[in-house]
Amino acid sequence: MSAHLTPVIAAGTRWLLTAFPPSPGAFSQALAEAQARQAVTLATALRYPTPLDAELLHLLGPGGSARLDRLTGADHGDDAEADWRTWVDETVVSWAACLLADPTLALDAHHLVDRDQAGDVARLTRPGDHEHGAAPLLRHPDLLEPVAALHRALLLDLLDNETAATR
Repeated sequence: MSAHLTPVIAAGTRWLLTAFPPSPGAFSQALAEAQARQAVTLATALRYPTPLDAELLHLLGPGGSARLDRLTGADHGDDAEADWRTWVDETVVSWAACLLADPTLALDAHHLVDRDQAGDVARLTRPGDHEHGAAPLLRHPDLLEPVAALHRALLLDLLDNETAATR
């Protein structure tokens, strides 16, 4: 995966964990971060599949988290560290929310990307009790719905078209 995508993955992961905090405890926090990172990495690989896509993203920027923040009611008025929010890609976060809410969809998406781009996504595609316990808000379809609904149609269209092309 292109180094140009690293800030987008980090910012998307951080945004999801800020909006949908994990259960208390270091283990839960680490497990929730692993799930969020896997979802954002897979969504990023789908959204920016070629090096040219990554270069264009780096030149144009991802757009930031303003709309997502408004949607979830986040207030970051005097956040001194708000610069990271400019690296949030709304579509990537929306797709990641879709993947977190639906392991079957995540598995379908994982079949379409190069394994080197997405890496291991087992916590995303086969979540167990530990994953759900560590990140109950992050894995809750009803809570994720407002974010997931933003760009779900685009993701489903991409998956349908790519699946049809491989038949």
